[in-house]
Parts: sequence; C-alpha cells; structure tokens
Amino acid sequence: MHDDVHHRLLSYIAQHGIRCDHLIFDRSTHSVAEAAAAAGVTAEDFIKSICFITRDASIVVAIVKGEDRADRRAVQDLAQLGKLSIASPADMLAKTGYPAGGTPPFGFDATFVMDERVFDAPVVYGGGGSDRALIRITPREMQRANGARVARVRQ
Repeated sequence: MHDDVHHRLLSYIAQHGIRCDHLIFDRSTHSVAEAAAAAGVTAEDFIKSICFITRDASIVVAIVKGEDRADRRAVQDLAQLGKLSIASPADMLAKTGYPAGGTPPFGFDATFVMDERVFDAPVVYGGGGSDRALIRITPREMQRANGARVARVRQ
C-alpha cells in the first residue's frame, strides 16, 4: 500500500509543479511526536491536516500547526459548507485516498482552510501519504498547491 500512495502523491506533485520534498522513513510518522523524532525536528515544525466531512459527504481539511487543535466552528464559518463532523479514518481513506496520520495537505478533492499561524514557520512538515512519509514545504507553496483560505481556525 505504501508504494501505491507514495507513487500517487509523487505523480500529483510532479504534474502540478509543487516545490516540496517527499521524505520516506523506516519508522512510523503517524503522530506529530513520531514524525518529529523521525525527521530530527521539533513538533513546532509540523502541521496537521484535520479532516471534516459535510452532510453531503464532501471533505473539508483544516491545516493547523502540530501543537494546535482545529476549531470546528471556525472551520465551518470559513468553509461555508454547513455543519461539519470529524471524518472517521474510513471516511478519510475513502474520500482522500490517504490513511489517517498520513494525509497530505494537498493532492485530493477537498475544501482546504489553513490557520494563519501556519505561516509563522518558513518551512513545515506534514503528512506524506502514509504513516511512514512526510512532506517538507513552505506554507506559501502549500497554499498554492491546495488553494486554501487562510484565517484563524485553531482553538
């Protein structure tokens, strides 16, 4: 499975000219703590892609710093797609094509929103398509890749 999702993500990156690094590790990067240890950086260098689902089964992805939590109401207000629920791991896989803990911050059909604090770091790390891979990217390039609206969406 890892090879398939990595190939799909790398193809998307190449087709869209996204400037980032795709990093694959021999250990888990599922949690922010595991990912920071694998990459040799701190938790403050990470973003999380929090997936929500609308009543009509569309995906909304809130991108927040690794130490922050997404504010569902703020995400709802920014996305303007009605009431949102947290997507289950099965929904995430079905709708994004990527497993929970490896969901990249771009590369699939969704509405993306980014917390303004993500732009405090010159470079961030996020899901790389599996529980053993990461993306290293600038926040501006990530926003270019996913078309996110930016506002305060953290708690």
